Amino acid sequence: MTEPVPDPGTDVALYVHWPYCARICPYCDFNVVRDRGRTAEQAGLVRAILLDLEAQAALTGPRRLASIFFGGGTPSLMAAEAVGAVIDRARSLFEPRGPIEITLEANPTDAEADRFAALADAGVNRLSMGVQALDDAALAFLGRNHSAAEARRAVAVAGRAFDRLSIDLIYARPGQTVGGWTAELSEALDMGFEHVSPYQLTIEPATAFGRAVARQAWTPPDEDLSAALYETTQTVLERAGFEAYEVSNHARGVAARSSHNLHVWRGGDYLGVGPGAHGRLTLGGARTATVAHRGIGAYVAGVAASEPWSERETQSGRDAAEEKVLLGLRTVEGAALADLATLELAAGTGPLSALLADGFLAVRADRVVATRAGRPVLDGVLRALLT
Repeated sequence: MTEPVPDPGTDVALYVHWPYCARICPYCDFNVVRDRGRTAEQAGLVRAILLDLEAQAALTGPRRLASIFFGGGTPSLMAAEAVGAVIDRARSLFEPRGPIEITLEANPTDAEADRFAALADAGVNRLSMGVQALDDAALAFLGRNHSAAEARRAVAVAGRAFDRLSIDLIYARPGQTVGGWTAELSEALDMGFEHVSPYQLTIEPATAFGRAVARQAWTPPDEDLSAALYETTQTVLERAGFEAYEVSNHARGVAARSSHNLHVWRGGDYLGVGPGAHGRLTLGGARTATVAHRGIGAYVAGVAASEPWSERETQSGRDAAEEKVLLGLRTVEGAALADLATLELAAGTGPLSALLADGFLAVRADRVVATRAGRPVLDGVLRALLT
């Protein structure tokens, strides 16, 4: 990385958590609930989100708005009017830094595709589509409520409504082969996405998949096959002109990168609104980590009582530097040597010296980056570096 990494400065991004889903996927450990029969509750949640946004803006003072990201859950189930209200309120509270990126996550069902034009009219300009697979058997295994045909139709609809499209895919599924994954990934690329987020299936203990694996109902791919599928992902995407600018995020050119995610990975401030949303804010000169109440009722009540957060922690300089290193090393931009120095890590001694010598990390200008050898084993590299 030879160009200087942009400094987020005092700009603030906004993350909006919408916790409702049509169904709960068996691999998901996010803060989500079924949305059936919750119309009145959802209206109350929108009001709480708007009030929370105003209260946090009062705390931070005047800032420039860097980006907005609607995540979840399934924010494409959110009424377009509500999405527009949040965008408008954010713009009124924080002056946008030019034509900002406004991303919303969506599932490719026919019902949600019918909403895409309205969401674009509300101000969303980038859609992140949770396709996950293009094989009906795989989609059924993953608990998805769309078919491969629906996904293809939804992509076509989204392409008419949005100039910027990203796709999420899950690999390392039971029974998956390198050849099958190569064909599936290639088909996804042919749909014209500028951004691809391929995630290796992770088994979390508290999920339905975690319980199924624990009782040996099925077995994830072994380490060798998982590694082969990872390498296949990198090769196919590189040949198609994509760069892995973060471990699980690939963009077709710099302009296609997610500016919201980069703002967070660079250590920029961001507000988290909605149940369970995390935030990072500079308050009174100190970096502050926030977590909203997870329960919808608890969050709404907390906002009404001016206590939306279940956790609020002032980070020490060391804690803030460690977080920047953890996030930065996931990206091609790497982590600043100054942050590593705060952690008493130097290139000539200790674990950093060993990881550099072994070829897992490299120094470029004033930053440390993970190498091609280091990225597939980054979790282990970070453990060795920081513990």
